[in-house]
Amino acid sequence: MAANGQTFSQHIRARNISSSGALFSGLEHELKVGDVIGVQYGDRKSRCKVIWVMDGGPVQKVQAGVQIVTDQDCPWRNELSPEQITPSPEPSNRRRFTRHRISFPLELRDERVKTPMRVNATDVSGNGCYVETILPLAIGITLRVEFWIDEEKISTSAVVRTSDPGVGNGVEFISMTPDTKQRLQTYLEKVDPQRANVFDRKAPNE
Repeated sequence: MAANGQTFSQHIRARNISSSGALFSGLEHELKVGDVIGVQYGDRKSRCKVIWVMDGGPVQKVQAGVQIVTDQDCPWRNELSPEQITPSPEPSNRRRFTRHRISFPLELRDERVKTPMRVNATDVSGNGCYVETILPLAIGITLRVEFWIDEEKISTSAVVRTSDPGVGNGVEFISMTPDTKQRLQTYLEKVDPQRANVFDRKAPNE
């Protein structure tokens, strides 16, 4: 989402890359400090917060320093040297469920409108998920969420916790029992291909 409120998509150049951020140049649209933008490198997607913006002239065009949002994967991690990788901070809440960056189908229903929206969520855990959408809902809206765990249909209330213009919504599940949250987390670990690859690489006696 540009500073003028219009959505856009373009190819840019990233320099000074690290595991926590980068310098973007060649932007053809003005950005606002504090905005969250969606970034894709190869098949990896992430969300970044704009830290600063400047006019780089006719060659560099608009430049922006961005920081990868907490709990997001670094999309260019495979391009980094060891000294460019910043150690991840210790989580403030060790009881928090691990997020799985997979495509997870679910149905959202705004309880004020009753019109269902079938979407594929990302960054899913037992506590909630992130839904990518160009037109996100406002923070605080209550939703009805339905999804499947194997053959069992789960229905829960949820609330919109974050709203990133042009990117999406962070949604928290608020009426699921601890047991259901744990079952969802176990299911996500089972279907997450990255998680499965970790297990596949282990030796038989590990």
